[in-house]
Amino acid sequence: MDSVLTGKQKRFLRSLGSTMDPIVQIGKAGVIESVIVSANDAIEARELIKVRVLQNSPEEPKDAIAALAEAIEAELVQVIGRNGLLYKQNPEKSKIELP
Repeated sequence: MDSVLTGKQKRFLRSLGSTMDPIVQIGKAGVIESVIVSANDAIEARELIKVRVLQNSPEEPKDAIAALAEAIEAELVQVIGRNGLLYKQNPEKSKIELP
């Protein structure tokens, strides 16, 4: 991915993401096709999504979220505990105006 977010942009996205609920969950099967598809759909619609890694996931939360980010070609904004924030700009209809 060529666009690397600046610190200021990441802070901005983190502030937006702090009030969001996780809409994609990674469970005991790990980062599987269905998780990738739903994450891709969600990020296309919203640009910024929160991902939660469930307790029964075999992977470390950071690794699972990073793998998902790579799979959907999104930017990993942050990982806190079992939650991660992913961002991918929608070139057709961008909703989030980055600073």
